[in-house]
Formats: sequence, structure tokens, C-alpha cells
Amino acid sequence: MSAFWSAWVTVITLAVILGCTWLLLATRKSQPHDETTEETLGHEFDGIAEYDNPLPKWWFQMFIGTVVFGLCYLVLYPGLGNYQGLLGWTSHNQWEEEIQHAEEVYKPVFAKYASLPTEELLKPENASGLKMGQRMFANNCSLCHGSAATGAHGFPNLTDNDWLYGGDPKTIKTTITNGRVGGMPPWGAVLGEEGVRDVAHYVLSLSGAESDSEAAERGKGQFQALCTACHGADAKGLPILGAPNLTDNTWLYGGSFEEIAHTIRNGRAGVMPAHKDLLSEDKINLITAYVYSLSNK
Repeated sequence: MSAFWSAWVTVITLAVILGCTWLLLATRKSQPHDETTEETLGHEFDGIAEYDNPLPKWWFQMFIGTVVFGLCYLVLYPGLGNYQGLLGWTSHNQWEEEIQHAEEVYKPVFAKYASLPTEELLKPENASGLKMGQRMFANNCSLCHGSAATGAHGFPNLTDNDWLYGGDPKTIKTTITNGRVGGMPPWGAVLGEEGVRDVAHYVLSLSGAESDSEAAERGKGQFQALCTACHGADAKGLPILGAPNLTDNTWLYGGSFEEIAHTIRNGRAGVMPAHKDLLSEDKINLITAYVYSLSNK
């Protein structure tokens, strides 16, 4: 925060507190009575009149106590611009302390499963470890892949056996640890609109979907010239590149003619964030086992 905005926040905060205090004291000083009275303010409605009584002492004392508490808080803790407070407390430091405490408490629990290979974690006797992996998946992965891990438009379904980069435990762990960056280049400018439509029909034909056979035949040559480098000559994809298999009926961005044509025309870009700085290796091992279990039941 700049010096100007720091001063601005400080002045506004103190002005509000002191202003409210002055208003309270001035109002109390101007009261005509120090004790309760039978006098009214002079107005009446349906036989109900308002007594001209002073503010209750307990209410006044609580307000003063609130002001004192607020000022003490602002001296001890951050709240006045860049002033850090006498105690030097920050939310980040507290978060780090809590994380460290949690690591110390739960480290023995995770260590119990750390040395076990993924296949062992799938056994009934290690069900509690797999359950831990499920809960960590829900906390860290379900936002994109869904609570049931069935994915969404642009986010892979993890419950089937169709994998972009491979579904063995080692590859899954690598994906979670380091993340992935996938890209499909746009071909609209190269193919033209007619070429896009022809290639889209050919891609549809690869999975046995309904397509225009004549357009598919025209698109076949263009596909072989432009697409096989990533998707392979048989169009079954290359896991090393994360290029999907186009011969099954599993689609990341949708398998309709319009959606496929959009992908060819404009390309796609997908990112799986790395979790190595967010999760310990022991936690990643358990999430790996849970993800692997989803398609290997």
C-alpha cells in the first residue's frame, strides 16, 4: 500500500472512531435529565408518549468499552494502513503456523502409506488411506473435475479409462506433481471454412459417428497432412503429447459436428496446474492412488 493510501485509511479510521465518541459524549452532555423522569418529549401517538429519559448508563458504558477495545486492537494488530501493530501479527504467518502444526500432527498418518505402491493402496486393508486421498481430491481437484471426478466440458473424466497422457500410477503422479499444458493449434486460416468442415466430417467418421461421406473423403487427405503429427497415422493419439484418441467416442470439448469444427477452426488450450508446491509428496501419493482407483475398480 502506498504512503498516500496508508495515510488515507489511517485518518478515515481514526476520524470515524473519534467522531462517534464525540457524538456520544456530546449527546450525553446535552441531556436535560441525569435520571429517569416522567416528562415526555411532547408528542403522542395512540396514547403512547416518549419519555425524555437519558441514555441508559450500561449502554453508554458498553459504547465507551467498544471504543477502548477498538483503539487497543488497532495498537496491537494491523488496521491502520501500513502499520503492522505492536504484536507483528499477520494472517500469512498465522496460516504458516497452522500448516506447520497440521504437518506435524498428520505426518505420521501420511507416513504410514508413503512407502506403499499405488496398487497396494487399493487393497481393502488400506481403505482408510484411499479415503484420505478421496478427501484431498475433493479439496484440491473437484473444482475442475467434479466431486464425482466425471469431469466437465474441457475437464477430463477420470472415471473412464481414456487418458490423454496415460493412466498408469507413475504418469498420474507426474501429472498431479508437475501439471500439464496442452494445446491444439487453430487451423481455420490454413484450411478455410470448407476445409474445416471436411476435416470435421472425417474426424466424426473415425469414431463411427454420422457424417457426410464425401466431405469426409475430402477431409482425409488434409487430416493426414496436418493432424497425424500429433494424433498419429491411425488417429489414436500420442500420450507423449497429450493428443487425444479420435477413434473412440470420448470427447474433451464435445463430439458434435459444431464442436469439432470449432476445435479445428480455433484450436484449444488446456492447463492442469502443478501441485508440487501445494501438496507434499505423501499427499500426492494418496491422491494418485485415489485417481487410479476410479478407473481400476
